[in-house]
Amino acid sequence: MPDSVERGRWCATAARVLPALVAAAHIVPAGTWLPGPRCAWLPALAGVGSGDHVALTFDDGPDPRSTPAFLDALDELSVRATFFVLGEQVLRHRRLGHDIVRRGHELAVHGWTHHRPWRPAPVREARQLARATHAVAEVSGATPAWYRPPYGILTGDRLLAARRSGLHPVLWTAWGRDWTAHATAGSVAANVLADVRGGGTVLLHDTDRHAAPGCWRAALAALPRLVGACRAAGLRVGPLGEHRVAGRD
Repeated sequence: MPDSVERGRWCATAARVLPALVAAAHIVPAGTWLPGPRCAWLPALAGVGSGDHVALTFDDGPDPRSTPAFLDALDELSVRATFFVLGEQVLRHRRLGHDIVRRGHELAVHGWTHHRPWRPAPVREARQLARATHAVAEVSGATPAWYRPPYGILTGDRLLAARRSGLHPVLWTAWGRDWTAHATAGSVAANVLADVRGGGTVLLHDTDRHAAPGCWRAALAALPRLVGACRAAGLRVGPLGEHRVAGRD
């Protein structure tokens, strides 16, 4: 009888503790969303690279309504960038995906869809990220190296899925806050330039599919000022593949 009572108590304790541990494993890594701790303690995840280089990245595309305008602007500036694309979007717009690569840019993985990870779902995350990785590889003709989770929320599930897919998670050190309805070219440039330094990674968006309608125009208009300021400071601007992120070389 005492042994059965002890087993019952242990099972009851485990039933209470196990869900908490699962939730913690899911949620705690998402704390890397906070830029201060991320840049200080996890520079590779923040996208810190070579001190004379700034990585320019775009999320959420490709979008035939807006991405071509970014490609044209980048051509005019003689800049190459990394586009974190959604798997479902890059398969839907294969020709645009091919054009991004043809024009010298790098395709990376942003997930299959742009969902929020409210609850632990390791099987779903692994399956969808593998699917997105395959889609990007199929369209680009190369195995993708980088992964940025939607909303920058790197849960335990997503971190494990990235490792299984052979992807290196990378967030950012500076962003334009270009997804809001009130964003302007001036505000986007000011937000980025307030935080960007040599070795930094800049986050912008080449579409408004998951943001305020038309907000992509603010990011587009800010590009000449951003690139010009970086070059005036003696910094090269390019994709993550040229950035020498810590832990990748």
